[in-house]
Amino acid sequence: MDTVTHVEQIFAKNVFTLGKMKERLPRDIYKEVRTVIDNGGELSKTGANIVAKAMKDWAIENGATHYTHWFQPLTGITAEKHDAFISHPDEMGKVITEFSGKELIKGEPDASSFPSGGLRATFEARGYTVWDITSPVFLQEASTGVILCVPTAFCSYTGEALDKKTPLLRSMEAISKQAVRLVNLFGNTHATKVTPSVGAEQEYFLVDGDLYRQRADLMFAGRTLFGAPAPKGQEMDDHYFGVIRERVGAFMKDLNEELWKLGVTAKTQHNEVAPAQHELAPIFETANIAVDHNQIVMETMKRVAVNHNLRCLLHEKPYAGVNGSGKHDNWSLNTDTGVNLLDPGSSPNENVQFLLILACILKAVDIHADLLRQSASDVGNDHRLGADEAPPAIVSVFLGEQLEDVVRQLVETGEATTLKEGGMLETGVSTLPDTKKDATDRNRTSPFAFTGNKFEFRMVGSSDSIADPNTTLNAIVAEAFCEAADRLEKAEDFELAVHDLIKEYLTKHQRIIFNGNGYSEEWVKEAERRGLPNIKSMIEAAGTLSDEKTIELFERFGIFTRVELTSREEIIYETYAKTIRIEALTMIDMAGRQIIPAVVRYLKTLAKTVNEMKAAGCESATVSGLLEDASSKLTAMKQALDRLQAVVDQAGKIGDEKEKAFFYKDTVRDAMDALRVPADELEMIVDKELWPIPTYGDLMFEV
Repeated sequence: MDTVTHVEQIFAKNVFTLGKMKERLPRDIYKEVRTVIDNGGELSKTGANIVAKAMKDWAIENGATHYTHWFQPLTGITAEKHDAFISHPDEMGKVITEFSGKELIKGEPDASSFPSGGLRATFEARGYTVWDITSPVFLQEASTGVILCVPTAFCSYTGEALDKKTPLLRSMEAISKQAVRLVNLFGNTHATKVTPSVGAEQEYFLVDGDLYRQRADLMFAGRTLFGAPAPKGQEMDDHYFGVIRERVGAFMKDLNEELWKLGVTAKTQHNEVAPAQHELAPIFETANIAVDHNQIVMETMKRVAVNHNLRCLLHEKPYAGVNGSGKHDNWSLNTDTGVNLLDPGSSPNENVQFLLILACILKAVDIHADLLRQSASDVGNDHRLGADEAPPAIVSVFLGEQLEDVVRQLVETGEATTLKEGGMLETGVSTLPDTKKDATDRNRTSPFAFTGNKFEFRMVGSSDSIADPNTTLNAIVAEAFCEAADRLEKAEDFELAVHDLIKEYLTKHQRIIFNGNGYSEEWVKEAERRGLPNIKSMIEAAGTLSDEKTIELFERFGIFTRVELTSREEIIYETYAKTIRIEALTMIDMAGRQIIPAVVRYLKTLAKTVNEMKAAGCESATVSGLLEDASSKLTAMKQALDRLQAVVDQAGKIGDEKEKAFFYKDTVRDAMDALRVPADELEMIVDKELWPIPTYGDLMFEV
């Protein structure tokens, strides 16, 4: 079968697309749906019932038996409750299938057991899911059968957002409103909507399923808590963009097909830097759909991996000493008239609208660098950010040589009269054509980099939802746009006012621009001199959410209320403490029930050998030395194990969630690190046949 034809045939096969709607709905109902999608509002009761019936008929034709409101609670993953289409049998005993407009639009899952940060008491169970009409309904094919999934928002009985999607949708409306004000000032009066577009590059590791099941740390914590370095890691750079192994290739093929059926535009796949690390990248799409699709990508990766007796590891740092995984969030803004507001054009120094947009974004990132850092925080990302393999924890903006030079000219003289060009790339080979170069190189150490017609936010963790960073980006830029529009709309001389505003913003906020090596110690010192925040951990960043500056920002644009923000801060402390506790208890279990008994067996073998050698009159000093060394390390390990158990017990007595989180960070994690050191040293000397868990060499190279 022709590959292109095959892709065309299966793409969006399991999605109730606008095309399928148009085929199945009466013309007036389809028009009503499009109006709500494009302009907001609500479907009529009649329209909702007709749409629901069309969805049900299509789903049942494709094998569906159940439907679910598919939502994204504050766990960071998705949630679903399945209901069958069947209704009461008629008097003849024949079952009837039903799916009403009311069931499509609103659901009522139990809200009491999801994280709420105090928004809901345990005994208050009611929560509501509400259909996000702008995100396509899809069919999920799994062991449970075929399920019709309706993307929804999730809120409490009292109206607070209990999910990731509701604030995202609010932020999209906010930035659209403020961006339209700006583009209208530049004469684009036909633009009525500006939409954030997002493309999320997803990094991940694969590990053999049989080996995975032998590692309690991978199963419970998603990362290895013990493990000595393999003789070979990523030193040779031979895995990066290397030939894809057959087993991995088979996984990727099935993954692509499953994603294509779900309408996910999986486009790029390749090996990443670390052994057994890979990446998948989609094409850009509307922000809320990109968020939904990224959740689908992560879920599908895990499901397809199992079919190949593999496991997909999405933790940011599954292996110590090798590169971790991130998720580059590529963000841009597009008008409904087809203009990318971040496209500088061929003469960015003369593109006044672009320069104003750029100046506003620099202002937003500078003022809210701490909040942007917080939006990319999760427990696993603490192991990755600032570790010379990912962007530093210091937020800065890379513009490249061309734009940085334009900014410099505008700041110094108020005019940018020259433009650096990229020139030609001369290969020196007669059969290879000379190629026009871009005006600037890229910078992989930058957390927030301009890459031609978009910004790439590179701090996001591989396991994290991209809803939070995009909600924050939309909000902080909406604020900057709003303040610029407020001034320019009152200006008597628009051209002079916009010129002065661009220069003012660039002058005040140029400190956020940095094109150099973000990994260097010099940059840490320079960032401190510039007054840029260096927030090193998830829970240190959490306090940003309750800053008055943050509350004022989000309440101003109706994205979060004060209580929604403080609840999310509380959830962060709770999540952090629980995560580290699980890791600590897993280490205690593995050390006490697996590693120490294995070392004791090894010592017993050595002791027996020493005695037998002495009895035979042989020189036993070497073996005695091994016995003494291993015994000493075992003693150190047991002492570290006892210390870890003691501090975990101590943590359990702390009532305040913030205090508990910091205790886990400052005390429990140090005790975990102390336990790992002698354990990893013992792995290097204990007989491999006796070592109870697969090694790094096994995990990363047997895929």
